[in-house]
Amino acid sequence: MISAMSTEISRAPVRSLIDDLRSRLERFPLALLQLVFRFSIASVFWKSGQSKIASWDTTILLFTNEYHVPLLSPQSAAALSASFELGCSVLIAFGLLTRLATLPLLGMIFVIQAFVYPENWVEHLTWATMLLFLLTRGPGAISLDRLIRPWLVGGR
Repeated sequence: MISAMSTEISRAPVRSLIDDLRSRLERFPLALLQLVFRFSIASVFWKSGQSKIASWDTTILLFTNEYHVPLLSPQSAAALSASFELGCSVLIAFGLLTRLATLPLLGMIFVIQAFVYPENWVEHLTWATMLLFLLTRGPGAISLDRLIRPWLVGGR
């Protein structure tokens, strides 16, 4: 009985230290995480879109021979892909219409995972997780969405 009490007493400072550390970590500004997620995921899709338009003939060949997107011609799939990657990346980076901009990119990730590169599921899951976080939690306080919200919906 006495040894159990002494063990509990010796754990108290460690538990207090862990609780203090957890409390400090939980105070980290969510807005900074949202900003980092926005820039991180936007850069992935921006670079991909840039590479598509840099060599359009190669892009069309890739969509013809490797990126078999169902229901769309290679030209249409390439144009939609590049447009969504570039357009949605800019919107997400600036935090403008962020939640809406995540949807086409989530759709692209689904298509890529299901039909093009299913073996790259870890990378796709990472991208989808960041986009789902932004979709469900929004772009954060450091965003254009936050600035224009009062004019769009009134209030805070």
